[in-house]
Amino acid sequence: MAVVELTLIPIGTESTSCSPYVAAAYDAVKDNDKVEIRLNPMGTVLEGDIDELFACVRKMQEAVFESGADRVYSVVKIDDRRDKKGNLDQKINSVMDKVMNSEK
Repeated sequence: MAVVELTLIPIGTESTSCSPYVAAAYDAVKDNDKVEIRLNPMGTVLEGDIDELFACVRKMQEAVFESGADRVYSVVKIDDRRDKKGNLDQKINSVMDKVMNSEK
């Protein structure tokens, strides 16, 4: 499974608020049962098959345009690890285990 973190920044809008555009992007992919989707304060994290993730990125970017942005600045980070299985929770738990062990 691959992980993508996507930040979409609408440009050419009447407001500095991004939440309507983030909501539209999320809405474009929320029903995709092949992808795990998690919002965070600075972007959206998606987990799944790499081809499915690229399709989601495209849909999300188009949703921002369809919501009225004249330009969209997109930041895409991809973690495509193939040497062992893992998921979003395991990545977080691995770090937290190390934090907890370092405090002893």
